[in-house]
Amino acid sequence: MNHRPPARGSSSLTFIQWIICGVASLGFAFDTYELLMLPLIIRPALLELAQVKPGTPEFNAWVGMLFYIPAVAGGIFGLLGGYLTDRLGRRRVLVWSILLYALSACAAGYATSMVLLLILRCTTFIGVCVEFVAAVAWLAELFPEPKQREKVLGYTQALSSLGGLMVTAAYYVVVTHGHSLPAIRGGHEAWRYTLISGVIPAIPLILIRPFLPESPIWQEKKSKGTLKRPSLAELFQPALRQTTWVTTLMFACSFGAAFGAIQHTPRIVPGLKEVRDLPRPQQEQTVSKVQLYQELGGLMGRFLLAFLAVRIVARRSLLRIFQVPGLILIPLVFLYPANNSLELLNWGIFLAGLLTVAQFSFWGNYLPRVYPTHLRGTGESFAANVGGRMIGTSAALLTTQFANIMPGGSPSAKLAYAAAAVALLVYAVGFLASFWLPEPEQDKLPD
Repeated sequence: MNHRPPARGSSSLTFIQWIICGVASLGFAFDTYELLMLPLIIRPALLELAQVKPGTPEFNAWVGMLFYIPAVAGGIFGLLGGYLTDRLGRRRVLVWSILLYALSACAAGYATSMVLLLILRCTTFIGVCVEFVAAVAWLAELFPEPKQREKVLGYTQALSSLGGLMVTAAYYVVVTHGHSLPAIRGGHEAWRYTLISGVIPAIPLILIRPFLPESPIWQEKKSKGTLKRPSLAELFQPALRQTTWVTTLMFACSFGAAFGAIQHTPRIVPGLKEVRDLPRPQQEQTVSKVQLYQELGGLMGRFLLAFLAVRIVARRSLLRIFQVPGLILIPLVFLYPANNSLELLNWGIFLAGLLTVAQFSFWGNYLPRVYPTHLRGTGESFAANVGGRMIGTSAALLTTQFANIMPGGSPSAKLAYAAAAVALLVYAVGFLASFWLPEPEQDKLPD
């Protein structure tokens, strides 16, 4: 493994750069907030709107659709968003994407049917997918000094895990105190308040981001008329073909671990012996506490990745620090603790979150270094949206279908075994693919 000493001599950040980092961190956190609502609210939303019993094929089918169809929509329109990021500029696309998913999240809280909830989750997902790609390209180009860029991308993405903590806390609060809030459609369902809360973090982003600078690299090329037109076909020319295919496959595996295993945990917890006989409000409180362990693990994983990113030269070696333990540990978490012990599951899901979520930050650091300016948004978008959103999140659908045929004495046990199988599959494929992952040729961003 190649190592280099900690970064020294990097220039300190200016006031406006600190503002940019703060706004970017809030934006990443809000992305996570929106995405991680679904594992928390999907069970009570289905009980109210679809009136189907947990563990039945109808219930599992709706779960699969709610996880996967919005991801497909996000992938398709996210790919378009990446192209528009290269054509229209990073900042403009950022602002519109935030506005889209904030309004969609709020409206979803008033959904009257599963179809309407599905449509609004699609538009929320589209906004999140576009925002991530535009934000990563924007940040990478605002901080061209290599070590400073690695730190900024690493630590701002690390703070995205605060979104998971925020939504977990929000869900716990509304589960506990929702009865004192204004009624929505004649009730005080926690899942509705949680969805509506998604508009709150967007307010400062909408107010501040339009006044922040555009990417100077993109702006200079655009002004001089030297900015090439982005082309999806160029991603598959000999110079970039291996990079595109391998990063797409590996991004899919990273998302597959999250959507195929970890995000099913809130539906597994109610089946544990310590939880199954509790009243529903206490079950949901327990679910939120387990989710808290997962999000704390994810937060630590992202910070660990950010710390190591400027100290380990080889990108493959950096990624394998998280891949190899995950390949062994995560299937075991769902095979035993998820079926037998709430306490062991808390710590197991903490480590699962650490090892999996850190890989999301890895891709945010890696992808800007392998695509040139005119293709940076398009290339990142293909890996993140086609690989991660469209292919990777299909693991959620795979898990729910496996749960119908798995052994086990309860629906939650079947689901846990299915999650273990999918986690083993995607981690194994991702590890094997890492042997073909290209190492960036230089620290500086390609022109």
